[in-house]
Amino acid sequence: MSEDVILIEQDSPVATVTLNRPEKRNALTFEMYERLAEYCRSIDAETGPRAIIVRGAGEKAFAAGTDISLFRDFKGGEDGLAYESKMDSVMSDIEACPVPTIAAICGACTGGGAAIAGLCDIRIGTRDMRFGFPIARTLGNCLSISSLQRMCALLGEGRTRELMLTARLVEAEEAFEIDLITELYDDAETMFARAKELADEIATLAPITLRVTKEMFRRMSAAQPKIEDKDLIAMCYGSNDFREGLEAFLAKRRANWSGT
Repeated sequence: MSEDVILIEQDSPVATVTLNRPEKRNALTFEMYERLAEYCRSIDAETGPRAIIVRGAGEKAFAAGTDISLFRDFKGGEDGLAYESKMDSVMSDIEACPVPTIAAICGACTGGGAAIAGLCDIRIGTRDMRFGFPIARTLGNCLSISSLQRMCALLGEGRTRELMLTARLVEAEEAFEIDLITELYDDAETMFARAKELADEIATLAPITLRVTKEMFRRMSAAQPKIEDKDLIAMCYGSNDFREGLEAFLAKRRANWSGT
C-alpha cells in the first residue's frame, strides 16, 4: 500500500490517523481499510497512544465511502459476500481498539466512512458534515446485518430504518440534535484543534478505566445474536441492479433500477 494514503502521526500521548486521498474525497481503498484495522490491532494499551483522532485529509470529506471503482471486478454474489465479510472484520478491529477514538468529521462522511466514524467513541463535526448510507440511491448494494446492528445501536432502529430506506443524509444540525456528534463547529480548523484538545484531555484520565469501559461496550455489542444474512447479501450483489448502479455511478448518470 502507498505510504501516503493513510498517515499515522503520534504526538505523545495522542495519535492522529488521517485518511489521505483528498482528491477522491478520501474514498477508501481495500488497502486503506486493512491498514486502519491493522493499526487498531497493533495498539499496545500500555505503551501506545492514550487516545486516537481519526480524520480525513483536507476539509471536504471525512471519507466518502469505499472507492466505487473497486467494485468493477465484482462478478456476482460471492464477491459481495467476501466484501461484506471483510468489512465486518475491519469494523470489528476498529471497535476493539483498546484506547478511546475521536472522529473529527467535516464534509462527506458516508458509506464506509460513516461506518468508521460510527465506531469511534466520540464524534465532533463541522456545519458542512453529512452522514449516512445513500446506497439505495447510488450503488444498489446493501449493508450486512452486523453493520445494521451497529447503526441501530448508534442511532436507534427507527432512525436507522428511515435513513436506509430514504437514502437521505443526516446534516450537521440534526447530527448534533440526535447526539450523533457531541460538538459542532463553524470551520474545520477550529474543529480539528478541538479534537486535539479533547484527545489530550482524555489522555490524562485513568487508562485502565477507559480500556475496561471500552471493552464492556464491545462485549455488549458482541452479545447481540448472530443472524444469517448471506442469502440476502448474495441476492443484492448478484443483482442486475447492483451492476446498473455501479455503471451509472461511474458514468455519472441516474440509475435505471429494474428490481432484478
